Amino acid sequence: MIHDSDAPPSDRSEQIILMTGAEGNVGSALKARLSERYTVVGLDRDGSGESLVCDLADPASVRDAMEKVAQGKGTRIAAVIHLAAYFDFSGEESPLYDEVNVEGTRNLIEALKGLEVEQFVYSGTMLVHRAGSPGLPITEATEIDPGWAYPQSKARAEEVIRQTRGDMPVVLLHLAGLYDEMTAVPTLSEQIRRVYERDPKSHAYSGSLETGQSFLHRDDMVDAFVRAVDRRADLPEEAVILIGEEDAVPYAELQRILGREIHGSEDWSTLVVPKPIAAAGAWVQTKAEPLVPDDFDQGEAPFIKPFMIDMSDDHYALDIGRARSLLGWEPKHSLRETLPEMVRRLKDDPAAWYEANRLTKPHWLQAAESRGATDPDALRERHEDERRRAHGASVWAQFLNLGLGAWLIACPPILGYQGIGMILASVIAGILVMGGSFLALSWRLALIRWAVTAVGAVLMAAPLILWTEQSVAYLNCTLVGALVFGFAGCVRPAPGIGTMAATTGPTIPPGWDYSPSDWTQRLPIIGLAFIGLFVSLYLTSYQLGHIGAVWEPFFAGDPANPQNGTEEIITSDVSEAWPIPDAGLGALTYLLEILIGLIGSARRWRTMPWLVMIFGIMIVPLGVVSITFIIIQPIVIGTWCTLCLITAAAMLIQIPYSIDELIATCQFLRRRKRAGAPILRVFLTGDTDEGQDDRTDESFEQPPLAVIRDMLGGGVVPHWSTLAAAAIGLWLMFTRLTLGTEGTLANIDHLVGALAVTIAVTAMAEAARAARFLNMCLGAGLAIAALVSEATWLQAGADIAAGLALIAVSIPRGPVRHRYGSWSRVVV
Repeated sequence: MIHDSDAPPSDRSEQIILMTGAEGNVGSALKARLSERYTVVGLDRDGSGESLVCDLADPASVRDAMEKVAQGKGTRIAAVIHLAAYFDFSGEESPLYDEVNVEGTRNLIEALKGLEVEQFVYSGTMLVHRAGSPGLPITEATEIDPGWAYPQSKARAEEVIRQTRGDMPVVLLHLAGLYDEMTAVPTLSEQIRRVYERDPKSHAYSGSLETGQSFLHRDDMVDAFVRAVDRRADLPEEAVILIGEEDAVPYAELQRILGREIHGSEDWSTLVVPKPIAAAGAWVQTKAEPLVPDDFDQGEAPFIKPFMIDMSDDHYALDIGRARSLLGWEPKHSLRETLPEMVRRLKDDPAAWYEANRLTKPHWLQAAESRGATDPDALRERHEDERRRAHGASVWAQFLNLGLGAWLIACPPILGYQGIGMILASVIAGILVMGGSFLALSWRLALIRWAVTAVGAVLMAAPLILWTEQSVAYLNCTLVGALVFGFAGCVRPAPGIGTMAATTGPTIPPGWDYSPSDWTQRLPIIGLAFIGLFVSLYLTSYQLGHIGAVWEPFFAGDPANPQNGTEEIITSDVSEAWPIPDAGLGALTYLLEILIGLIGSARRWRTMPWLVMIFGIMIVPLGVVSITFIIIQPIVIGTWCTLCLITAAAMLIQIPYSIDELIATCQFLRRRKRAGAPILRVFLTGDTDEGQDDRTDESFEQPPLAVIRDMLGGGVVPHWSTLAAAAIGLWLMFTRLTLGTEGTLANIDHLVGALAVTIAVTAMAEAARAARFLNMCLGAGLAIAALVSEATWLQAGADIAAGLALIAVSIPRGPVRHRYGSWSRVVV
């Protein structure tokens, strides 16, 4: 038997083949192969390349294209290959399925009736058949029973072909899912992406792990079409032929291969999720997508749709005996053998792989491209390796939290807890801590550590919310909660830092000459927070009734009240207006400052912007609240609290030490926004930044005096002018004692003095030096108030002199020793 493949090339090259979809990836490959033997005329909706314009949905366009073929090439056509089709993975019906796939096929066949066509080859899909099961491959005789919109449209198109073909021979090739060394059908490329990105969904599947689908290498597909055309004279008038690899790689094996090739893991765990749960999750994810900020999902709809869950048990192994007998075809490639090369190309050039498969690049890959990284995958691997090593070095902390969780469950009867609230709070917290810490033993689930830290924070607050009268319960929850928080959140590696943030970018912000996140910059804040913590714990014990009295060396209370000044203030109406003990809230705040101050590296101004913002909010706004409470003490309550003054001073001195880190983080976020980075994602996961990559970390190997010098020589530089302004403010706060000032002027003195101290201390930070000008306004206001208020000449004169002095000392800027990037312009 002689086929066209045996005919001389000169005879075959004069034969015409029409091909729809000739400019697509598959069409262009097939066209190139057939052009070696035949004259191929491409048909394309847009007429791109050398193809004729042919919009299948427009009967007139199709007829016009066929007339041009007849005029230019003649009416005798060796074969028509119909590749063009509409496809999406929404699973929903679309009018385009009928317009293009069904009616477009009808329009094409009707227009071909004016030509002499030897063969019509239709590119179908194996998915038109009812799915088989492991050990039971499908054949051409398997019932037509497509499960969703796309194969349903292909089945309807085949029915149209049968009804309208007349005497034109047809070949219906039912193709398996296509792949090559660089691309794959969406189901496979998405699976590869999920494993590559370590998406949690890559570890879940709703069907049997023993089912799989046949695949087809693009070169083998091209070979099948060429053989079908070459053997057209020997094929039946209507031939249905399955084309694909006989073996359907089970999902579990495919997962293991991908895990091994991508991550070097032989055992990529896959959890079978019950279908109702998986379907509900897919439905929720699909419906919630509009609510998810594009900074996270980049506006991309979830790939997994509810309809896919129903088909997750479908198994498509093929019996290709008919392809062997009719076409002499069998695959020369196998997915198992090709996957390593597919993965190699992904890792060699991730950006090109994502583009070739029309997938949205992950944020870290986009950032790597914008930074000009030559080997993005090496950055990803390095980040993972560093996380593994750091996790292995600190996994002891999660074991300790397991023990602390067990203690929380056991401690209520041991310590004699009273009250169901505290018992339940301790037991529930213990269960959550143990569960979260157990999961956090895996480095892949590090984000769960933040949930454990949240449990620790709630545990610290529980005795305050419940107003426990047991000191042992309060101290136990505070101490254990702090330890849980610390072991979960403070040990390295800090969870949730992005790849580019962790592996690239500078330690010192661009334009700066030191890192505001360095340990030497944070230690003063932590040390001051300890002072505030101890004093606040002492005051809280009195508010909760654990102790009967509070030490107060200077200030007496109301003569009619046996309490001293401190006791009177912390039991006043102002204090008791809070739903929890206000001293306890202060203690909780100081404790959280200590713990948050311990988190992150010298690069946390760009690796953990959200944490820096929380840290700053806890210090600056809450510091203002603390100062406000000090202001109202003599005005509203009529006395003072020595210990409250100490905690307020500790909080106030923290402010200048925290400002520079806030400024650096805000500058960073602004730069990333200008660069087009997704700002919300950058805020939560960090990012790279301008400047050389610098992995310099903190070191305490230098002498203690050098460490202290760095602590005191950062961005906080007290100048004689700010010290003088603070001294004037302090003197004004106590004019009731020094000058006997009373009434309105005494209140004004106290208010202006407290604000002047706050501004002066804040201006000790070089980055906030311009704040000192606010004291000029206070000085002017004080002088005017002294002139219009009732007071002795000494009191008024002293206030006027203090106001003028405050203005005068607010003029000098003092030396500026450091650089702050663009912020240096406002350091005036």
